[in-house]
This record gives sequence, C-alpha cells and structure tokens, in this order.
Amino acid sequence: MRRFVGVLVGRRARRRWVHLILGGAVSMPYVFVGSILAGPLLGDSVILGSFASQLLSFAFGLPLAAVTALFPLTRPMSVAAVRALCDVPDASLADGPPRSRAARGRTVAWFTLHLGFGGIVSGMTLALVPFALFLLALPVTVGLADSWIGFPEHFHNAWTPLLAPVVGAVSLVALAGCAAGAGGLLARWAPALLGPTPADRLADAERRAADLAVRNRLARELHDSVGHALSAVTLQASAARKLLDRDPEFVREALAAIEDTTRRTVGELDAVLGVLREGGERGRDGHAAPAPTLDADLDGLLRRTRAGGLRVDATVDLGGPGGAAALPAMVSREGYRIVQEALSNVLKHAGPDSEVTLCVRLDGTGLEIVAENPLPDTARPPATRPGGGHGLRGIADRARLLGGTAEAGAHDDLPDRHRTHHPEGSDGSHDTHHPYGTWRLRVRLPLHTHA
Repeated sequence: MRRFVGVLVGRRARRRWVHLILGGAVSMPYVFVGSILAGPLLGDSVILGSFASQLLSFAFGLPLAAVTALFPLTRPMSVAAVRALCDVPDASLADGPPRSRAARGRTVAWFTLHLGFGGIVSGMTLALVPFALFLLALPVTVGLADSWIGFPEHFHNAWTPLLAPVVGAVSLVALAGCAAGAGGLLARWAPALLGPTPADRLADAERRAADLAVRNRLARELHDSVGHALSAVTLQASAARKLLDRDPEFVREALAAIEDTTRRTVGELDAVLGVLREGGERGRDGHAAPAPTLDADLDGLLRRTRAGGLRVDATVDLGGPGGAAALPAMVSREGYRIVQEALSNVLKHAGPDSEVTLCVRLDGTGLEIVAENPLPDTARPPATRPGGGHGLRGIADRARLLGGTAEAGAHDDLPDRHRTHHPEGSDGSHDTHHPYGTWRLRVRLPLHTHA
C-alpha cells in the first residue's frame, strides 16, 4: 500500500506532476490562438466557453506549438526541465541545439507530447481538485446547515452524503494516477526523443578529444619549460653556494643565469597558461606571448644550461636549403622544447658535472636533433626505455604529432659518434669509449607536416 501511494504522490511523482503543469502553462498561449479559429467554427462568442470549444482550441494549438518547436533553443530548455523534474539520467539526454533533421523532428515530437499531456493533466487538475474537495466536504456542509438550499436538484437524495466523499476520493486518486502515468511515459520517452544522436555523440567525442589535447599540451609545456627551469636553477644555486668563497666571478655569473632563467620561465609560463584564457595565448599585457624557437632562443638556452655547470658541446647548423627561414614555426618551437627536455634529462639523471654532445642540423628534408651523454656509474638505466619517463614520452609525443620519429636508449659501444658534427678545432676527446656506456636521444622532424 505504501508503495502504491508513493507511486501516485511520492516525491518523484510530484516533480513529474509539476513538469506536466509547466507544459500546460506553456500550452496556454497556443490554446488561446487556437480559440480564435475554433470560435467562429462553433459559433461560440465566448473564448473557451464550451467544452467542445476548449477541445477544438487545444487541437488547433498543438500544431502551432509543433512549428515553434523547430527553434534551436527548444531542446536545451526541454532538456533542462526534464533533468530538473523528471528524474532522468543526465547521460541519456543531449546538450545543445539539435544538429540534424531527425533530431529536430524528435524535438518537435517531444515538445508536442509535453504540451499535449501537460494541457490535459492541467485541465484535469483545475477541474477535478475543486470538484473532489466539494464532494468531500458535502456531508459536513449539509449536516451543519441541515438544508439542501443552494444545491442542485439531483443532489437532494438520502444517499448523496454517503457517496459524495467516495466519488471525491476516487476522483483525486484517478487524477493522481493519470498524472503519474503521463509523467512516467514522458520520462520513458525523454531519452529516445531528447537523447544524443550519432551526430551529437560525434561532436561530444570531438570536443572531449580537443579538451584532452589542450590538457596534454599544457602538461607537456609545463613539464618542459618549468621542469627544465627548476632543474637548472637548482643546480646553478648549488654550484654558486659551493664556490661562494673561492670563485666570486662564477657565483656572479650563476646568479645572473638564475635571474635570466626565472624571468624567461615566467614569460613561458604565461604563454602556456594563455591556452586557458579566452582568445588564445595572451600574456599579461593582452598581447600574444611568443613561444621560444630554435633559431631565436637556442643560444640563450645553451648559455643558461652551461651556467649550471653542465658541459655542452653543441653543433647547430640551421643553414640548410633556405636557411632558418625554411624551418616551419611549429617545427622550430617543438624542436626547442625537445632540446630543452634533452638537456633537462641530462641535468637530472647524469648530474651537473656531466657532459652532453648536442647536434641540431637542418637539411633539405627535416630537422635532426641528436643528444648524447655518458651514463653515470650508478643506477644505470636499461638498454631501452620505451616511454620510460614523462620527458621521453613528451618528446615522443611531440615527434609523432609532427610525423617524425624519436629514439632513446643506452649504447655500450659507439664507434660512429657523429664526429663530423663537432665544432671545428675539437680534439675529439669526448669521443672516447665510456666505461658505462652512453645515452643517446635521436629525433627526426620532417619539414612538411600536417599537424
């Protein structure tokens, strides 16, 4: 019995009843317009005067409602009402205006059903509730007045006070049952009529993919720029502290490098966070904050890295066919980040007293970046590290997005150490075989990319 009462007048039933009343309220303007057409046909001079006039006005009003349901905002408003009042799972409903003709047709069907059921239940509520209350109060009213004066002639019967409360209660139960049934039907039909279409699902998937790409880009940029800066500043500060009394000039250079690194990193961080701002990558002054590139910023990166104590033997050749102008902006930006991450990995894993051989070369087909450093004698990594760390994974992701390749791993014996790429005058002393092997990172980025 309690379950039956809950189905009729429980919280969910009451909320769906309110949803139907809302549909009835929205249907009233259409019914009034329909009465303008129904009145002359029935010869009724009073708007919504007879029951037949009301039905005909309702029949004329629903097609008008169906036409207005073609407006794009109809589905979002209907979905919001269903989510708030009909106890329908959010995932089963679509967001935004309909994108296809079929979706618009289903929205029209839903809007018409909602207003149709809502108008009927609203009319029943307005008519049956006062009537039922009158019947429930009839025995008390007649008993207190001890007279039938003012009541219709057909109420003047002995059995009327006995049957009137029963009829009134049955009327309320019938009204609650109709409202619960109509609300349950609309709740069941809502996912089919207001749910996402294949086009909606595809648009949602594309939107989620775009959001994920932005988050991944932010993670890579923050890892590369901020992570490298923190590693470099930490090592520079450590080296300055150790040589504070013995080499003031080196300390002065280290502090200058720290200042330069932090200032530049703040600018890069501003550019990264600009992805989250409306209107694209904007700096604090409202103008676009340019990302660092190989041709413009590599020298500064090498200078700041060397100030931390890392010995960098760099060969940079961007004078291929067309010179640096032939280097696409995206390749130049991603190449800078790859070099930055390679140097940061050496600082973190090999230590500031290590050395790295860097070769950045541009030819007619692509940009090649090779970084090699001797492995430390402790905690030697395995021969291969596919996706071993966030830095290497970020390098691989950048290369793959541009259609390039990235290889990283330890090598025990390296007889072909790119000697021709070293600066003129180098004695080649760093080409000797290292007892613990060498770590090599090789990245190849094509010049023509569809990314």
